[in-house]
Amino acid sequence: MNLIKNVTAKEGYNKALGSISAILIGLVVGFLVLLLANPANAFDGFITIIAGGFTGGGRGVGQVLYFATPLILTGLSVGVAFKTGMFNIGASGQFVMGAVAAVVVGVHVTLPAPIHWIVALLAAAIVGGIWGFIPGMLKAFFNVHEVIATIMMNYIGMYLCNFIVKETVYNSLKNISLDVQSSAVLPKAGLDKIFVTMHGTYADTSTLNSGILIAIGTAVLIYFIMEKTTLGYELKAVGFNKNASKYAGMNEKRNIILSMTIAGALAGLGGGLTFLSGHSGRHLQVVDVLAGEGFNGISVALLGLSNPIGIIFSAIFISYLTQGGTYLQTFNYMPEVIDIIIAVIIYFSAFALVLRQILPKLKKKLQERKAERVAASEIKESNGGEK
Repeated sequence: MNLIKNVTAKEGYNKALGSISAILIGLVVGFLVLLLANPANAFDGFITIIAGGFTGGGRGVGQVLYFATPLILTGLSVGVAFKTGMFNIGASGQFVMGAVAAVVVGVHVTLPAPIHWIVALLAAAIVGGIWGFIPGMLKAFFNVHEVIATIMMNYIGMYLCNFIVKETVYNSLKNISLDVQSSAVLPKAGLDKIFVTMHGTYADTSTLNSGILIAIGTAVLIYFIMEKTTLGYELKAVGFNKNASKYAGMNEKRNIILSMTIAGALAGLGGGLTFLSGHSGRHLQVVDVLAGEGFNGISVALLGLSNPIGIIFSAIFISYLTQGGTYLQTFNYMPEVIDIIIAVIIYFSAFALVLRQILPKLKKKLQERKAERVAASEIKESNGGEK
C-alpha cells in the first residue's frame, strides 16, 4: 500500500494520468462521432481505430514507425522550446527549410554513401537551426514575441522553399523536386525486411528506414542534455524564471537564442529525414501550403508532456491512430474522424496542463486558509482559558 501511495504521489504519475485520461476521452468522443455518422458500422470502425497500424500487419506497423519519424523530431522541437519557456510555432517553416536543404544537397552534391546522406542531414539541421535562430534573436534582443516571429518565419520559409525548388531542383513536368542521388537516400538498415506483410509468395514491404533509429537516438540525446547537463539546467532555468536566472549569473539572452536554435535544428533534421526516404527520396511540391508535420509536433509535445522520451511514445501513438484512420473508408467513414479524435486528445491534454498549473496554487491557498483558521481557533481557546 505504501508503494502504491508513493507512486501515485509522484508528479510524473499525475502527468501521465492526465495524458492517459485525455486519450480515453478522445477515443470515447471518436466512438460517439462514429455512432452519429453511421451507427451500423460504429463498433467495427472503432475496433479498426484501436487496431491502428496492426490492421495492415507487419507492413502497417512499419508504416506507423515511418510516419512517426518526423513527428518525433518536430515534437522534440516544440518540446525543447516549451521546456525553456518558449512557444515554437515555427516548426513547420523549420521543417520545410531543412527538407529543401537536404534535397538540394542530395541532388547537386556528389559524395559516396554514407557521407552523402550524413552531409545532407547536417545541412538540414543547420538550415533549420538558422530558421529557429532568427526568432530567438528577435526575442532575446528586441522582445519580439516568438509566436508572432515564428508564424512569420513559417510563411517566409514556405515561399522561399518554393522559390529554391523552382530555381535549383525543379521537375517542371511533375511540379515537384528532382530525385536525389541514391547515395543521399537513407539506408533501410534491414527494417524493411522486418516489417513486412506476406501475401502468398509476395512480400509487401514498408517504407521504414534508418530514420526512425536516428529520431529515437536524437530524442535520447536531447533527454540527456536537458536532464543531465549544465546546459540543460540553464535552459530550463531560463524557462522557469528569466529574471531569476539572470540574477544567478546565467546569460538569459544566449540561452533564449540557443533554445530556439536547437528547436529549429531538430525540426530541420525531421525535414531531412522525411525527404531522404524511399527509393529516390520524397519530393517537395511547389504548393502554397504549410507543412502539417510542424503543427502536428505541437500535438506530440503536449501529449508527451514535453519530455523527450514521452514524445517518442506520443508520436508513435498519434501515427498509430492516423494509420488506423486510413482503413476507416472500408466502413464508409471519412479518415478525418481521426483528426477529431486527435484534436480532442490534445484539447484535454492542454486542459490537464492548465489544471496542473492552477490546482497546486489553489491547494496552497486552501492550506494557508486552513492554517489561519487553526491558528485563530488556538488563539481563541487560549484567550478563553485565560478568562
